[in-house]
Amino acid sequence: MASIPDYQQLLRGAALRVTRPRVAVLDAVHAHPHADTDSIIRAVRRALPEVSHQAVYDVLRALTAAGLVRRIEPSGSVARYEARVGDNHHHVVCRSCGRIADVDCAVGESPCLTPSDDSGFAVDEAEVTYWGLCPECSAAGSS
Repeated sequence: MASIPDYQQLLRGAALRVTRPRVAVLDAVHAHPHADTDSIIRAVRRALPEVSHQAVYDVLRALTAAGLVRRIEPSGSVARYEARVGDNHHHVVCRSCGRIADVDCAVGESPCLTPSDDSGFAVDEAEVTYWGLCPECSAAGSS
């Protein structure tokens, strides 16, 4: 996990001012991968009790636009945020409990970036979501 000075450097590297809410939100997203906004707000408020909901939403929007966090929105789910950016990884989601885990993209030739018909688009990213049951929910269902 990055330390507070690392967060400050990340912000400066993205040409963003270093503020306590931005540092706190970065810390929360790094500490809680795939967290929803309410979970991030609760985590941020442990460090900054006075921070508003709107401030956290604004920071998440700025961090996403700067490429410091990634927003994902699996079908039927609220938006979630993660600090793993820039590698075109995918996700697997449990249909029962909603747990989300990262799945690396295929190594070598990336079939997920080769659509059968690209309609003239220059494809540079694919978003793939796998659905199933996590090990705990699978075990509970077979018991």
